[in-house]
Amino acid sequence: MGDAHGHTAPADAPSTAWGRWAIPVVWAIAAVGSALVVGAAYAGRRDWFGDASQAAAYTALGMVLAASVIASMALQLASREPHGFVGRVSASIAGAVVAVAVASLALLPIAL
Repeated sequence: MGDAHGHTAPADAPSTAWGRWAIPVVWAIAAVGSALVVGAAYAGRRDWFGDASQAAAYTALGMVLAASVIASMALQLASREPHGFVGRVSASIAGAVVAVAVASLALLPIAL
């Protein structure tokens, strides 16, 4: 399929840089969001989304991961590059999972 003018890209056309740059953007979203949650938890915040239990900060980390997954999908779809889509989304989400996992380990002293 071509664009509005009937132009088609060759099958071996290089992928756009946008799709590759979106991966570290998603990692940054996860890292910054996780750092904010951990920082707020250590600063004394105990109420997260109406939950004041000891492990409530993990709910906020789940929201950070969910936002990272949605951002990954949105940015990769915006790149309009179908070749390597699954690999780029997987790499984005894997990096976000690592950032949130490190943050969850940092929250263990507060949650216990």
